[in-house]
Amino acid sequence: MKKVVEKVVKLGRPVNENSVRQIRLKELEMKRELGLVKRGRPVNENSERQKRLSELENKRVNGEVKRGRPVNENSERQKRLNELESKRNSGTLKLGRPKKVVVTDEVAA
Repeated sequence: MKKVVEKVVKLGRPVNENSVRQIRLKELEMKRELGLVKRGRPVNENSERQKRLSELENKRVNGEVKRGRPVNENSERQKRLNELESKRNSGTLKLGRPKKVVVTDEVAA
């Protein structure tokens, strides 16, 4: 049997390992492995938006901000939902489709 030796050919331009760019890329890779690279723009804590966001978060924690439209307890849908919930809690709600009722017509002979 003959052994087949495959030659691996690097495509593209050769890389200069001592270039400024390659050194910077190696440093970045090392920082990524150590978890020291911070991504994105840093947050300015003194900005108006950050102040507004912190105030909103405090209001949410205290329950002062309500989201969405308030529920009308007297609507037909809410009445139906409350009725279904009470049936579920009492165990009288039937689940699934009803059984098929077979109607047989007897023919007088």
